[in-house]
Amino acid sequence: MNGPQDLGGQMGFGPVAPEKDEPIFHADWEKRALGVTLATGAFGAWNIDESRHARETLTPAEYYTSSYYQIWIKGLETLLQRHGFVSSADLAAGKAVDPAAKPKRVLMAADVAAALARGGPCDRPMETPARFKAGDRVRTKNFNPTGHTRLPRYARAKQGVIEAVREGYVFPDSNAHHKGENPQWLYTVVFDGAEIWGEGADPTLTVSIDAWESYLEPA
Repeated sequence: MNGPQDLGGQMGFGPVAPEKDEPIFHADWEKRALGVTLATGAFGAWNIDESRHARETLTPAEYYTSSYYQIWIKGLETLLQRHGFVSSADLAAGKAVDPAAKPKRVLMAADVAAALARGGPCDRPMETPARFKAGDRVRTKNFNPTGHTRLPRYARAKQGVIEAVREGYVFPDSNAHHKGENPQWLYTVVFDGAEIWGEGADPTLTVSIDAWESYLEPA
């Protein structure tokens, strides 16, 4: 979607300034935020794409004034309310006051390591051959969806070259909205700096993205 999280190529935010020796967590509550997010994800009520979309739906003012894990928690509140695990009254009171849905499964502490090791594979077998091959010139489509997408705005309507053909993967644009996995071929596409940033771009720079097949057309 065209949301505040899609910052690639946006002007006015200044340079990226990595924090030297950045800790994994800046505060203890961030550890808990990560833990709660993983534990509730194990409920089986939503998938990773719906989870990402929930964070994307924050308003720009709220998104830009929130830290990384604050964004995670605000997105989680949306998911928990959407699927009936908490109510607005619960959140206002800071405790359970309304009846709640029961999760399909509960992640127990003893099972966390094994669950994280399994992960959530999203590669899928494909019944049709890939439309493109390495070396093909392609153009990304230009669209502005109201729902979830993994094609960033800065890479829309741009010409690039297929660097690699990956496997079939769950299509996030439909999976985020419970419209099916609809797996597609995934490609690594490379763009030169001038194509992305225009006149004055560093000619030695390139940008690579992973793009699902329906994002692409022959150049």
